[in-house]
Amino acid sequence: MSLRKQGANNGATTAFLISTPESGVDSISITYALLDPIMTVARPLVAFVTATVAGIAENLFGDSGQNKRIIPDLSCPVDNCCDGQNCDPETHRRHHTVFEKFKAGVVYAFSDLWDDIARWFLFGVLLAGFITVLIPDDIFSTYLGSGLSAMLLMLAIGIPLYICATASTPIAAALILKGVSPGAALVFLLVGPATNVASLTVVTGILGKRATAIYLGAIAVSAVFFGLAVDQVYTSMGISAQAMVGQASEVMPLWVQWVGALLVLILSVKPLYRMTISLKTRIRRAAAAAPQSPASNPPDAEDLLTSAGCGPT
Repeated sequence: MSLRKQGANNGATTAFLISTPESGVDSISITYALLDPIMTVARPLVAFVTATVAGIAENLFGDSGQNKRIIPDLSCPVDNCCDGQNCDPETHRRHHTVFEKFKAGVVYAFSDLWDDIARWFLFGVLLAGFITVLIPDDIFSTYLGSGLSAMLLMLAIGIPLYICATASTPIAAALILKGVSPGAALVFLLVGPATNVASLTVVTGILGKRATAIYLGAIAVSAVFFGLAVDQVYTSMGISAQAMVGQASEVMPLWVQWVGALLVLILSVKPLYRMTISLKTRIRRAAAAAPQSPASNPPDAEDLLTSAGCGPT
């Protein structure tokens, strides 16, 4: 919505809506840790190509009436020290030293970024654990196989599912361990974060029905096409995706893995605590706002006497 208000056309907005949820620094690093280098390269590359193709298709075949020029809203001035106008040169230089930049990066990585993705990542790990334990090995390769049928199934699962790129990564790793082809897992990684019922409703309201159809069609076609291509890459190179899952951890010594796991748990305490407090607050507000039926209110003493035929004296 902000991009549209600032003058971006439907093609640029569509490309942004696809590329942003499908890939990011956090999801790429987790992909390398849980999957393998091929998937790490394929995931952002396919997301970029899909977003570009969808944006071009929207500009070519979209509703021209939806692409009418919008006057950008430039009424918000920059009002902070970064522009160098509201602070003296010494203060401005101090805010841009190497140490300050490094400090800001560390704070963002271990506080802001992890606060945003912790609950989703842990949810994905938990769901991946259930898949690993409850689903028999090779069940997907036995009953589903690979190829187009597997891609279409992942497409049907991923489109209505609400899941972010971070949470989808451990789930994809668990699916590969259970026999899903890497191409089908890539379809899930691409479609799951970029589409769900709620986001499609919002896209329809912002861009229109034709743009939403192009948006969804470009994602589906690109995901299946590149999923089949990734399967061919693994086959031609003779690489087993199941054998490669999680092998990046072998590069690190065991003590580094344990220290990293402990650090993740410590950093997860604050966001999980905030999530718990927020959930309790929402439940409390919902309970307070819910209308109470007369049967739920306990009768007082006067009501009991009246119902027993003993009116007040």
